[in-house]
Amino acid sequence: MLTRLLPCAPLILVLFAGAASSPAMADYAHHPKTPLLLKTLHDDYGFSAEDLDVVKAALDEAKKLPKLIEKEVNNKEAGGPKPEDQPNYLPDWNAYQPIHVNARNITNGVRYLRDNAEWFARAEAEFGVPPTVVAAIMGVETKYGTYSGKYRVLDALATQGFDHPRRAPFFFSELTEFFAFARDASRKPAELLGSYAGAMGYAQFMPSNYRWLALDYDNDGKRDLWSGPDAIGSIAHYLTRYDPKRAWRRGEPLVVPATADSAPAEGFPRNGKFADQTIATLRAAGVQAAIALPDETPVGLVQLRRGQITEYWVALPNFYAIQTYNPRIFYAMAVTQLANALAEAQSESAAR
Repeated sequence: MLTRLLPCAPLILVLFAGAASSPAMADYAHHPKTPLLLKTLHDDYGFSAEDLDVVKAALDEAKKLPKLIEKEVNNKEAGGPKPEDQPNYLPDWNAYQPIHVNARNITNGVRYLRDNAEWFARAEAEFGVPPTVVAAIMGVETKYGTYSGKYRVLDALATQGFDHPRRAPFFFSELTEFFAFARDASRKPAELLGSYAGAMGYAQFMPSNYRWLALDYDNDGKRDLWSGPDAIGSIAHYLTRYDPKRAWRRGEPLVVPATADSAPAEGFPRNGKFADQTIATLRAAGVQAAIALPDETPVGLVQLRRGQITEYWVALPNFYAIQTYNPRIFYAMAVTQLANALAEAQSESAAR
């Protein structure tokens, strides 16, 4: 009997391998944290019994996708996992920059700026954010709306909110906001697609920011971030409203190239999230900005690794406004450099 079973063993292994790669059974409708979710929606968001039935049905349908947690933990903006034995390890900027700052993204961005010039001009007039910066965020996030995510937001937020090993509280809150968004927008939770982290639309807003900061910029009665005009206005609005301490400053640049005679002391702050230094303190640390700036100018130090080369930048407050959108240095620098490249391409096109 044993010898008859042996030839079948490879087939059994194949079946198990296929099962391992498919979505895991979740049963989120009966998860221990689900009663808290339902109570919060009822108490804080005014969900009726009928509304809660929709939530329960959605959770019953939600799939656990462990690969999304892996994507979030090892996101490209962070440069992947850091070696445990190298606490000061810097990922290589050369490996990330070409993903977003490339000829195709620049060409498509110039076209998108031209095709939507009316909306970009209006957003700049109202919020002070240059069209190239808004377009660069869209270019990094969704390639100007051509790719806004392939995962069901329901699955992404349920997986991350119930099962993420480190950031579950954040994603659980966003799952709550997502159900409120779906109810208020009369959208079916299982039909909306987004990123592995649950971000939605051309602008890739998380549900809480969608509910708080998205605008109906074309006045069609809907706040639709799968619409170019609404996404353009909402991004500019976000940069001026999300964090008053890091709000966009009209007419100011993002970064200035810098040099250093030697590497600043190991404990000197760099690659942070706030302009918590000044030109004077950077100069004292041996860092010189490429242009003259007043000593009291609020700045931060950005340090990038390009292969064996270390590159320094003086980041001004608007760089940190970009970081309110995504706190990663790689992200903010990609937006900054793509915006600069778009502006340069526009100037070259106008000179022809």
